[in-house]
Amino acid sequence: MSEKKLKVTLVRSTIGAVPKNRKTIEALGLTKLHKTVELPDNPCTAGALRKVAPYIKVEEA
Repeated sequence: MSEKKLKVTLVRSTIGAVPKNRKTIEALGLTKLHKTVELPDNPCTAGALRKVAPYIKVEEA
């Protein structure tokens, strides 16, 4: 029972971003530009990714 995963990469700097968006990106585990993390594909993650969509690139893992 492998859960679906998403590969999320930070592609735009958070300098000048709204502080709430910066905290969301940090909570997703993205700390540096071009860093990639694997996250579970669930509604909670999807909502967070939608909020910070201009800063990230999402692929299926």
